[in-house]
Amino acid sequence: MSDQMHPAAPHHVPFFVPGADGTDNLMVVMGAFLLVTVLWVGTLYWKLHSLPERMAHRTHKMQFEIVGVLGLISLFTHMHIFWVAGLLLAMIDLPDFGTPIRSIADSVERIASVAPSAGATEVDAEAAQESEPAVQPSLRAGVHDHA
Repeated sequence: MSDQMHPAAPHHVPFFVPGADGTDNLMVVMGAFLLVTVLWVGTLYWKLHSLPERMAHRTHKMQFEIVGVLGLISLFTHMHIFWVAGLLLAMIDLPDFGTPIRSIADSVERIASVAPSAGATEVDAEAAQESEPAVQPSLRAGVHDHA
């Protein structure tokens, strides 16, 4: 065999043509590009998917847990309506009804001169005194003398 090239063969071969040893440079480049692109798109998807939860966390919303659960439901069921509901819920401010109502309840308990924690025990003690049968004072004294 001769080491001379055929006269019709090109003298410069492009990089994407596989060499005689079987290495395919274009396949290696495209494989690396595909891997980087898939990782980038996956990261973009996770960032977009967690957008409502990050919005609710950043603004310290009361409904943060609900938004997080809606995000997980949409992730596992692939129903985007849950993601949209979470996004809308993260964007609105729900009024805080619990704090004013608790303040009103505490004020009413102070007005009634009942301690908030002792309220139930005082009511139970009054109910126990009312439920005792009416006993004559002389009999009650006699019971205590024998004991």
